[in-house]
Amino acid sequence: MAFCPDQLGGTVQVLRVSYHKLVRDQVPAIIAADGHQAVTRVLDQAGYEAALRAKLLEEAHEAQAAPDVGKLASELADVLEVLQALAAAHHMIWEDIVSEGSRKRGERGGFDQRIFLEYVDQAR
Repeated sequence: MAFCPDQLGGTVQVLRVSYHKLVRDQVPAIIAADGHQAVTRVLDQAGYEAALRAKLLEEAHEAQAAPDVGKLASELADVLEVLQALAAAHHMIWEDIVSEGSRKRGERGGFDQRIFLEYVDQAR
């Protein structure tokens, strides 16, 4: 718990919720519109790239846990947004990434056949 000055010259106890994560650009304004105060900072390039990678995992876990198709679509949109930002942060061209995906699909296939690898017996 933290204490902050109130409008009458006293103090009020507030609940501080820590996030320590990258958020979309409009999130601080949304928090302010809800009557709360967000404390933020702007990351340097290295911190931004690391935060994007962490955000990718966060969003992928949320997609994995999505309870229905509607929520899954929303979470996949978040994953896509993070992928695009991560590519841009590394000065990559999105079309080049799509081409690389096509190349890999041609070389190794996709996931259309639903093949689940259980194990491999290797002769020694």
